[in-house]
Amino acid sequence: MEYVAVKFSFSFREEFASDLFVALLADNGFESFECIDAGVVGYIPSPLFDEAHLYLLVSDFEYDGVEIREIVHIADQDWNEEWEKNFFKPIVIGDECVIHSSFHTDLPQLKYDILIDPKMAFGTGHHATTSLIVGELLHADLKGKSLLDMGCGTAVLAILAAKRGAGPITAIDIDTWCVENAEENIALNGLSGIEVQLGDARLLSGRHFDVVLANINRNVLMADMHVYADCLPVGGDLYLSGFYIEDTPLLEHEAGKYGLILENCKERDNWAMLHFIKK
Repeated sequence: MEYVAVKFSFSFREEFASDLFVALLADNGFESFECIDAGVVGYIPSPLFDEAHLYLLVSDFEYDGVEIREIVHIADQDWNEEWEKNFFKPIVIGDECVIHSSFHTDLPQLKYDILIDPKMAFGTGHHATTSLIVGELLHADLKGKSLLDMGCGTAVLAILAAKRGAGPITAIDIDTWCVENAEENIALNGLSGIEVQLGDARLLSGRHFDVVLANINRNVLMADMHVYADCLPVGGDLYLSGFYIEDTPLLEHEAGKYGLILENCKERDNWAMLHFIKK
């Protein structure tokens, strides 16, 4: 199937407005999204794309600060070419990990080599939210620990965790395309022991993990915080990202209600990563 990629730039004064706009796009046929600096790229099947309707959505949106920057029609067989040309370049994190795709050559030989063919799924390591958690996982004690990658996207975090000895691992996403892409990337890396599931936090009832990773937007993290806490034992680790540094006090307060104590906070480009431990 052919898709249309639409690049949006955001300059909202209200930090939550970007989440609302992405939700509006999802309600109007957009199937997947890639976060970029100061905006997002949304993907919609060509048969569902109506340019006039899209501009109407933007003009009628209740918050000012969204602009359509580029509209690109992409044939299904050209996804890797488009990623290579427009979005995905090899990335090195912490001098230990290189994340790249099958079309990349001349790569550094590092301890952790992660192969990702992202297609339309989020999570190549370029966005600060992903790279911040990757940086933490490179130094975390994961060996033999059960782990949940919530909102897994490409499964890059689950793949790194597996390479660092975590297991068993569960990766969950609400997007069918992400689930399929996660399974493809896990196979590309020759890994087993990672179960990929389609769904949301309702899948977590009665389940337990030593480590939970959740790189999702602030509103989802707030709503599901109690579920993540219930999954963790005393001493369990929760890594959160997908939000701005200004949201840290709000998330820390919500986490504290469930015995989750902030252990570490890092930021990059105004995005934040929080590491909690359950007490």
